[in-house]
Amino acid sequence: MIDFTVLPVYLTAVVALLLMPGPDMLLIASSSLSYGKKVGVFASLGNATSGVVLTVLAAMGVSALIAMNPIALQALRLLGGAYLLKMGWDCMRTNPADAPDVEHTSGLAKTLYRRAVISNLLNPKALIFFVLFLPQFVSGQVSASSGEQMLVLGLLLNALGLLFNLFLVTMVGSLGQPLLKNEKFRTNQHKFMGLVFFVLAIWLLASQLPTA
Repeated sequence: MIDFTVLPVYLTAVVALLLMPGPDMLLIASSSLSYGKKVGVFASLGNATSGVVLTVLAAMGVSALIAMNPIALQALRLLGGAYLLKMGWDCMRTNPADAPDVEHTSGLAKTLYRRAVISNLLNPKALIFFVLFLPQFVSGQVSASSGEQMLVLGLLLNALGLLFNLFLVTMVGSLGQPLLKNEKFRTNQHKFMGLVFFVLAIWLLASQLPTA
């Protein structure tokens, strides 16, 4: 399905991308720090889910069509920014008394999963990334079509990304355990996450979109 001669270069590029700090890493790390490993794992799964969706869209050519439409990209950016601002506002308005115990975060984990999926799907830069990155490693030396190769390459990227994010959750979640037992931090943990969402919204709305 893929040209194994380009695989070492592809894996090197993927590792470099995973080590580069970005909005996904910020959301996953802050979720793990604020609410514990379980919530961080669900945020990681949400990020992986959106990555699979974007991979399928890229393999089908849908992402390229959207990326070539400046109006569609701007609409995505505005929707994504508005969604992140709403999430930030909702967190800021949450009653400190509603801060969950580490053992009772099932509802919050599902919420962070959904937020990670939607925020990534509404990020036009994520969509453009798949359009620009995956085709560079499509080879004419194998019988598989470009769409099939992009699908396999994208799924490999998402699998490695999920493993990296789960490692990040383990590390950050362990460091955040003392914070989760701190009463002062627990009363402000929602506000911390609200600030993270505001930062992500500003990052998205202020960033320049590359052209595909």
